[in-house]
Amino acid sequence: MTTSDTLSSEQVISLAKQHLTQNYTRYPVALVRGSNSWVWDAEGNRYLDFFPGWGCGILGHCPPRVVQAVQEQVATLIHVPNTWYTEPQALLGQALGERTDFGGVSFFCNSGTEANEAAIKLARLNGKPKNKYKIVTLTGSFHGRTMGALTATAQPKYHAGVEPMLPGFNYAPWGDLDAVAKAIDGETCAVMFEPIQGEGGVNVPPAGFLEGVRALCDQHGLLLILDEVQTGMGRTGKWFGYQNWDVKPDIITLAKALAGGVAMGALVARPEVAEKLKPGTHAATFGGNPLAARAALATIETIEQEGLLERGVQLGARFLQRFTELKEKCPLVTDVRVKGTMIGVELNVEGAPVVQACLENGLLINCTHQTVLRLLPALTLSDEQLEDGCDIIADVLLALKP
Repeated sequence: MTTSDTLSSEQVISLAKQHLTQNYTRYPVALVRGSNSWVWDAEGNRYLDFFPGWGCGILGHCPPRVVQAVQEQVATLIHVPNTWYTEPQALLGQALGERTDFGGVSFFCNSGTEANEAAIKLARLNGKPKNKYKIVTLTGSFHGRTMGALTATAQPKYHAGVEPMLPGFNYAPWGDLDAVAKAIDGETCAVMFEPIQGEGGVNVPPAGFLEGVRALCDQHGLLLILDEVQTGMGRTGKWFGYQNWDVKPDIITLAKALAGGVAMGALVARPEVAEKLKPGTHAATFGGNPLAARAALATIETIEQEGLLERGVQLGARFLQRFTELKEKCPLVTDVRVKGTMIGVELNVEGAPVVQACLENGLLINCTHQTVLRLLPALTLSDEQLEDGCDIIADVLLALKP
């Protein structure tokens, strides 16, 4: 048996428990099909998905242009090494460069953690002539699971059991500009953080913070690296999260939504910074393969042709209104944080039972930091789907006892 098409959820779960590592907390559902913001399990039950692909599904499940692009490309050229040129990769580099406002050039990889590893290496390559190698990151951050990105992640719970971490990282409290300044020393080469923290709880920076960090980097000759793995590709109503502020970074990293659900990551850097990546300094075997690059181009085309940046702003405004209204009548809701389709609803109770109750009512959501309901719905979400999903969340929360 090589597919689960004829297996029940129970059978799939049994096989997975026998043959897969148990490093994920999974819900007892085997999903078999998706379309836009709907998914179906092996028994034919339908769920509304407000967290498609852990943020990768910026266009929902199986977006038509992406599906067509992949179908065409898989029959033409799936993968060639980066010792050769391919049209999809070159066109994607052009597309990303044109949508940044700092003339960025791209290095392609396969995931967010790989993109951040590349950014860490590039920062050190740039700092090496001045004997600078340290990077300042922020508490509550999340940059990935490989050792460099994990060390950059300033959350001790993710470090537990795999110490010692790598040298060269100083941590400063999120949003504290004075603390960032104090964390910079003579060996610092860069400051790295998310424009809006995702896994950290959908934390929007205080006014002036991004601009202040940019000024510090300019003052000390440091690179500003913005981890846009979750905020990029239209999630906040702009192509990239930093474009919500008057700031230009030196490096951004992308993944998740970049290729509409197909695995892909990217580093986009100013040319004078990126030039340190010379032959032999860095590589990714599958990075920028024709299949993923075509999917990414189709994602960009869909966002532009369907006006989805503007749609993201509209959806965010409505989510903010719905959850602000809920906060006024539900004492369990203590804060609401929204930027486009990046939504955090903070509770004063554990969020896991809320996620479970929503699942039982046909809605898929996420909880991060134990008490923050996190939603990353598709930009293609309909008004009706938005209202139905918000109704489910409201009903679940109002039914809980404070």
